[in-house]
Amino acid sequence: MTLVFRILLITVSLLTTSYILKRIRQSKLQIEYAIFWIIFSGVLIVFSLFPWLVSMFTRMIGMQLPVNFIFLLFIFVLMVKMFFMTIELSALENKVKELTQEIALEEKEHFDEQRQMLTKEDHTENEKHLQS
Repeated sequence: MTLVFRILLITVSLLTTSYILKRIRQSKLQIEYAIFWIIFSGVLIVFSLFPWLVSMFTRMIGMQLPVNFIFLLFIFVLMVKMFFMTIELSALENKVKELTQEIALEEKEHFDEQRQMLTKEDHTENEKHLQS
């Protein structure tokens, strides 16, 4: 791994980590989501500081260049993350659909109750009017 690539990885990782911490402080990012990105940045920093680790993993899986291993790792980890986010998104969409249906049913019940009350009031007024 070249020195320029190592410096680039460290810089981007540190900038990403500082941005994530800033978003957490502003309460715009939940900690459970930030943990993944901080760990991911930490792994990149470790690989940048200890390039022999990347070379060792590259040889273990039979790749030619350490940079290819880094890119493969990026792609794999981000695809797994995207898969889990898709599962979470589907669950949230189902919750939104259920809540929307519940609200619609409650509004219908409320509307029906108001209509019944108005009908009773009209009936009572008509009876009073007829009696007089």
